[in-house]
Amino acid sequence: QVQLVESGGGLVQPGGSLRLSCAASGFTVDDYVIGWFRQAPGKEREGVTCIKDGRTYYADSVKGPFTISTDNHKNMVYLQMNSLKPEDTGNYYCTTSGTAYYYCSRFFVGYDYFGQETQVTVSS
Repeated sequence: QVQLVESGGGLVQPGGSLRLSCAASGFTVDDYVIGWFRQAPGKEREGVTCIKDGRTYYADSVKGPFTISTDNHKNMVYLQMNSLKPEDTGNYYCTTSGTAYYYCSRFFVGYDYFGQETQVTVSS
């Protein structure tokens, strides 16, 4: 059974950093595409970044300050977020396709499993 549990969210000042963690179970993180989505208040959920087979994609809004990584020994996924801005505020979700068919791309399709979310607030 695929399960994803996020942690690491919180309140941070503009320009600060946070590292989100996602504990995966029921599969190995290197087997399927892994992504991070976020949903800002009043907006639709959007894809932020993804990774599979060492290839990554970042939405233009986070390219540079954000880095996705995996640790297959610990079966963890991380999202390092630097230079945070108020517009980065939202609920962040770890997600996976649960199948090897899908790959990491700007289309963010095939994500069937989502964690429960972790909240990130960027404010002074």
